Amino acid sequence: MPLLLILFITVPFIEIWGILSVGSWIGAMPTLLVIVLTALVGSFLLKREGIQTITRAKSKLNAGQMPVHEMLEGILLAVAGALLLTPGFFTDFVGLFLLAPLGRDLIIRELSKRMVMTQMGTSASSNYSVVEGEFGREE
Repeated sequence: MPLLLILFITVPFIEIWGILSVGSWIGAMPTLLVIVLTALVGSFLLKREGIQTITRAKSKLNAGQMPVHEMLEGILLAVAGALLLTPGFFTDFVGLFLLAPLGRDLIIRELSKRMVMTQMGTSASSNYSVVEGEFGREE
């Protein structure tokens, strides 16, 4: 079963269980207030982090560099925003983790390692060989 399908099935159950558990512990109205508060705080943090990421990307572009890290951060920030707007505590936790620069760096570093390992695995198993030499034009 694909990972995405498993997530679409299990995450709502985790969220409902979490909301019901917290609601029975602190009450319905405080639970709703906490959910709304996390969405508001998350929106504020998302805007701040997004502006900082865009600013860094622009400065890299102006310096003639490709803002790869900032582009990946932008994707993670979009995911964080969607998770923070989804009612629930589990998605809020993951969204806040992705909003934190340290959390994004950790994810990007891990993705980079996996991409390098995947590329090394495919190039190592290919039947290509490297021949070193010099190329020049004789006059």
